[in-house]
Amino acid sequence: MSTAAESERVQILTPAWPVPPNVHAAFTLRSGGVSTAPFASLNVGAHVGDQAAAVAENRGRVRTQLQLPEEPAWMEQVHGVQVLDLDVRRADADIAADAAITRRAGRVCAVQVADCLPVLLAVQDGSAVAAAHAGWRGLVEGVLEGTVKGLAVEPRRLLAWLGPGIGAAHFEVGDEVRSAFLARDAGAASEFASNDRGRWQCDLAGLARRRLTTLGVSAIFGGDWCTYADTGRFFSYRRDRRCGRMAALIWREE
Repeated sequence: MSTAAESERVQILTPAWPVPPNVHAAFTLRSGGVSTAPFASLNVGAHVGDQAAAVAENRGRVRTQLQLPEEPAWMEQVHGVQVLDLDVRRADADIAADAAITRRAGRVCAVQVADCLPVLLAVQDGSAVAAAHAGWRGLVEGVLEGTVKGLAVEPRRLLAWLGPGIGAAHFEVGDEVRSAFLARDAGAASEFASNDRGRWQCDLAGLARRRLTTLGVSAIFGGDWCTYADTGRFFSYRRDRRCGRMAALIWREE
């Protein structure tokens, strides 16, 4: 579980996981910004139709609240598997990627979500960190596998935190989604429950845990929140369609 640390305005969810003191992580909630409906109020997504000035102010408030060492690496997320190494190239508007890694102090990995699952990773000794955007398409194609590979350490040395994402009770999918997972892992059937509409309730966090465990990552935390069910704290694309985005961020100090 995690605790919500709230400033006067900006609301933040702080992961509870046993990372070393030089690793910092946070997840922004939807309150404490300046955006108006349907993006009210702490929208950090510049691609959803919100006013650019509002997004800039919201991102600035997050940066101030968290005392970030620099502007987060805001990527163009495309539900793919590209992993951006921030030690080699910085994020900009032309870079499409769904995960970021860094070993340098002061670089801030960030992913934006509003139902897709954010996954943060850290080496147990604090030497490297990563953030991945894990919607169902990215999970199927291997975004977590690519992120773990990019960190280039033994998976048993990693800590993983699953942030807020849509819960199984509200994530209904068709046969094509279930079949895509089962084609790569027959055991993934345990993360799908049939419903009375002839479709499936999909446990996105369960699928992520399964992928990480298969990779050899055993220290997995979080995954207890449903963005769809909690209208007060979370944006949800499936619930509202037009809505803001939240951010999962991770960075390290020397």
